[in-house]
Amino acid sequence: MTDSDRAAFYSEDPFTVGAQIALSESDASHITVLRLGVGERVGLRDGAGHIASGTLVRLGRRNALVEVDRIAEVPPPLPIHLLVPVADRDRMLWLAEKAAELNVASWRPVLWHRSRSVSPRGDGPTFRNKVRTRMTSALLQSRSAWLPEIFPEATPERAMAASPEGSRVVLEASGRAFGAIDVSEPMVVAVGPEGGFDAEELDGLQAAGFRLASIGHSILRFETAAVAGVAVARALLEAKLISDR
Repeated sequence: MTDSDRAAFYSEDPFTVGAQIALSESDASHITVLRLGVGERVGLRDGAGHIASGTLVRLGRRNALVEVDRIAEVPPPLPIHLLVPVADRDRMLWLAEKAAELNVASWRPVLWHRSRSVSPRGDGPTFRNKVRTRMTSALLQSRSAWLPEIFPEATPERAMAASPEGSRVVLEASGRAFGAIDVSEPMVVAVGPEGGFDAEELDGLQAAGFRLASIGHSILRFETAAVAGVAVARALLEAKLISDR
């Protein structure tokens, strides 16, 4: 999106110069609320690194068409994969927005032992669709180009096995200061449930190569810890990239 584009919209259709991208009924309604008219400029994003600009060529009550005339490709950010606890729905949705704003590469909810007692908890296909909607909205608002890959909830064992090789850390107050840990990409940041991990889970994480990393001695809500942990991980990766040049 450029400064001349008054609004941006999400579409999974391929962007090519001259193509006409059909927007949804909700997008058409939003365009009407913004008082945009045919001939005005809008932006497009596909969540996979492509940004386009074009002209609104048709606007109806249930759809709109944008003709693409400019396309840019944005390289992916340094990869940080987030293991979040299956937890309270509203707080997970808040975190989903922040994960998109912070350019997290993937989002994988984990059903830790203490996740099982949460009600109402965020899991299942319907909830995943809500997560994607929140992330898409955050993508557009933050003018980012990449959506996190969204995985279904998993057991701790499956989540650990699926984590990519690289630096693996688990946020735990008893661990070493996060800023003092040597890192490499990709990074995996694991966040525990309310009440924390049980001893068996921590043993399993460490056996899978996760290092205990502390971001302070205060007991944080899981969503606060996740945002802080991703921010620290991003800063460490970018600092290493600069030092390696």
